[in-house]
Amino acid sequence: MARRSTSGSTGSSTGPRNRTPHPVQLRRRTFGDFVMAFLAFVALLALVVGAPGALAVFVGWPLPHGLPSQDWLTQEITVQTFLHVLAVVVWLAWAQFTACVLVEIKAALSGVGLPGRVPGAGPSQLLARQLVTALLLVGATAASFTPGLSQLGQHAGLEGNQRGTVAAAQQTPGLLSPQQAEARRAAAAVAEQADHAAAQARSDGGKQEATKFYRIQPPEGRHHDSLWEIAQRHLGDGRRYKEIYELNKDRLQADGSRLTEASLIRPGWIMEMPGDAHGGELVEMPDSHVSPAAQKQIQQYDKSGHHAHAHEQNSRHAQGDGHASVPAQREPATGTGADGAAPVGRQHATAARDASSSSSFGLSEALVGAPLLAAGLLAALGHRRRQALWQSALAAVGGRRGMEPPTPTGDARSAQDALLVGADPEGVRLLDRSLRGLAAALAAESRPLPVVYAAWLSRGDLHLQLAQPAGKPPAPWRPGQDQTFWVLSRTDAERYGDTDTAAPYPGLVSLGTMDDSRLLLNLEAVPGIVSLSGRASDRAAVFASVAAELATNGWSDRMTITLVGFGEDLTALAPNRLRHLDGIEALTETMEAETRQRRGALGAAGHDSVLTGRTGPAQHTRWAPHLVLLAAQPSAEDALRLAELAADASRLGIGYLVGTEAGDLPGAAWEMQITHEGKLLAPLLGLELDAQLLPAAQQRAVVELFAQADPEHDPDGPATTPPFLVDVTEQGRPAVYARLVGPYEIIGLGTPDDDRSTLLREALALLLMHREGVHPRVLAAALWPRGVTEDVRGALVERLRAWLGTDPDGSPRLRADETGRLTLAKSVVSDLDVLRSLYHEATQGKGADNRAVRGRMLTDALVLVRGPLLADRPEGRYDWLGHEIIDAQLPLLIADIGLALSAFHLEKDRAEKAIEALDAALRTAPADERLWNEVLRATHATGDPDRLRARAADLLSRGGARGLPPRTEALLDELLPAWREGATAAG
Repeated sequence: MARRSTSGSTGSSTGPRNRTPHPVQLRRRTFGDFVMAFLAFVALLALVVGAPGALAVFVGWPLPHGLPSQDWLTQEITVQTFLHVLAVVVWLAWAQFTACVLVEIKAALSGVGLPGRVPGAGPSQLLARQLVTALLLVGATAASFTPGLSQLGQHAGLEGNQRGTVAAAQQTPGLLSPQQAEARRAAAAVAEQADHAAAQARSDGGKQEATKFYRIQPPEGRHHDSLWEIAQRHLGDGRRYKEIYELNKDRLQADGSRLTEASLIRPGWIMEMPGDAHGGELVEMPDSHVSPAAQKQIQQYDKSGHHAHAHEQNSRHAQGDGHASVPAQREPATGTGADGAAPVGRQHATAARDASSSSSFGLSEALVGAPLLAAGLLAALGHRRRQALWQSALAAVGGRRGMEPPTPTGDARSAQDALLVGADPEGVRLLDRSLRGLAAALAAESRPLPVVYAAWLSRGDLHLQLAQPAGKPPAPWRPGQDQTFWVLSRTDAERYGDTDTAAPYPGLVSLGTMDDSRLLLNLEAVPGIVSLSGRASDRAAVFASVAAELATNGWSDRMTITLVGFGEDLTALAPNRLRHLDGIEALTETMEAETRQRRGALGAAGHDSVLTGRTGPAQHTRWAPHLVLLAAQPSAEDALRLAELAADASRLGIGYLVGTEAGDLPGAAWEMQITHEGKLLAPLLGLELDAQLLPAAQQRAVVELFAQADPEHDPDGPATTPPFLVDVTEQGRPAVYARLVGPYEIIGLGTPDDDRSTLLREALALLLMHREGVHPRVLAAALWPRGVTEDVRGALVERLRAWLGTDPDGSPRLRADETGRLTLAKSVVSDLDVLRSLYHEATQGKGADNRAVRGRMLTDALVLVRGPLLADRPEGRYDWLGHEIIDAQLPLLIADIGLALSAFHLEKDRAEKAIEALDAALRTAPADERLWNEVLRATHATGDPDRLRARAADLLSRGGARGLPPRTEALLDELLPAWREGATAAG
């Protein structure tokens, strides 16, 4: 989704409150700073100068003064020998530490980027960095050499197992980390930006005063610079950050990179400020300071930065520039393919955006614009409906159950349409396979799972943000723009297959989008609480979206989600995952007990975190996450208790999302605000997302869909009357007849143009399976899952209407009902319609009281079955069938027909005819237990024990290691008491 540029989108001018004081003030030097600097100087002097001096005085030079002889190898090893070896080790440690000090001092004086890494010197370099920083803290440039270990885009941790860096990074993790700038040319950066300002001043007579600049500072503690912060301090309004962005957008910085996203800035960059900027941190660069050499640089910069930038930017996009910010953005293509569809590379989010431009009638854009949430809800809803069908079919022996789940109406129907339009099941599948494939690859290399704070889905590519550098990623993953990003392209993701590896990051959940990139936050990895402030209704929409996606997502296995203060009705979405608690007191008691239990279990298993456990032998049965969603503001006492519980939560696989009215919550690691305009803001992190929401109305509609699909909702099960009955007599011959059960055939229509035939046939099949009507946007989303423009969709509908033609009375065979949904005339019929109508007439209509009619209709119905549904459909088409339950309905319907026809023949002791009918049904429904039981009964009725034993052996071989169902075993005990002996002998 594109970011909206509404001035009021952020609420108040001060923005959300944060634990870091806002606006941020410059840190003043105190007496303690001078004391710390003096102590650091003494420590450096002792370590760099005193240590070698002491070694020389008390130990001496440990190495031999000449070339060693062969006798040296046979000398006796004495205490002095050990002292010399120890001295060598100390000398080497001193040399390494001294190198670290020199590297840190050089980086501090350069003032840009990060210091180089001394190989193998993790703790030594960290100590040297702290001492150098403390020593220079009283200097004017102290902020320039404090390395960023956390927060927005500044993961400066060193590679390897440097625990100090890990601990610092886990205190205040950041989102959207950009590529770290290399340590180079700070002075050149200032000069280049100053010279640029001078050139602008000469060419633009509107600037009478010196141009003002600001230098991006590295993070200090929990504070990190962002354009919002800079605008708040120097322009008086954080919302004016866009002015700074526009002034500096795409300008070449000294490290060779450019400002391409307002939220992605780097230490050492120079920002030109608007003319009314004020404050002591600003730098003025008058024209008189510009040298002739600098003027030449300005001319070159002007050429590359302004005139040639558009071409260069296009080139970078085309070549996949490795320096692009995370995630690199592209505008969706505007052209169309040969069939009028959007190009294959277009994102599903683009499809939702294009669909939302429809002027026909609206669907819930909250659901349309949430592809992962919609896909999860549809999958869970389909599973629930299949479960209802199976339970209905097996509910009672001999009783016939319906095959038609209730058709949603009203808001529930619109919600279902929105889910169908918005869902991206392919995206969910790729995300799931990518994450499990990564876990399997790391396990094969005996490497632990890295801590992942967040993931971005951008242009089909998956960007994982790690808490700290974790080395080189396993192929086909590749390093991202810095050491804390691993990237997997969509092409590589499509090569992954299914694996039985446990889901490594089940706590990932969508928060929203920024410039067509979707952010997923790993709730269980946050080292503390995630707080959300804003109006109660807006917070509730965020909480509902998070809960619904966590409960139904396709990239997790087991999970517990506790809802407190909201969402009791949401538990219907996933009763095995979601649980509701009324108050925070019950929550704290529960979480205190679980925290103790998890700590003890991790210790007993020898794991340092749940991530280690997920790659072990018990990966499928243990270490499932527990995510707590607390919508109401906790009291001060309860907030402190939660903060204590959350302090170690990320290691234990527990995550907390807590609502707050004030935006200031103890223990909050990340603080966010949801605005009434639907923006999710974290100004100090540089985040401004179009939030993913599930408003109250859509929440009720989704819950209604699941309630209607619940097998316990209607004790009588699905309906027995099909939604569309046809005249099955000779007088009811349709004008257009499509055969879907088996190879796809259409009778009564001419063949459309070759280049349109595939799409038109698929559209007709979809409409035939939904006689209640299909929303035009649902039709478009089914045919073009990756997006299509409204004009292309309209053209297809008109071609389909022209192809189907009109009835003799002149009415079109494709029409729109009162809600705007597309429906087919009764003269257009499929064999599915006839199959359902024949079975209904045979069992509930004319055949119910007429044995001859019943037998004829059941036989005719079974003859219609020529194979699986749409047996010859082209590869890559008809993916929308994954959202249907026809794959469960059709086998059950055919099984019911076979059972009814078998009973019809057994009434007259025609066992052979009954077996023939059952065998025909088994070809379509080979796993239906009811059919096999009836086959055994019919075979027993033939009076041939050998034939019955053969059937039992065939059934046993089909059962495999799972064995036979209990009902079938009981039936065999009755019909063939010796079957177990035969089974044992065969085994």
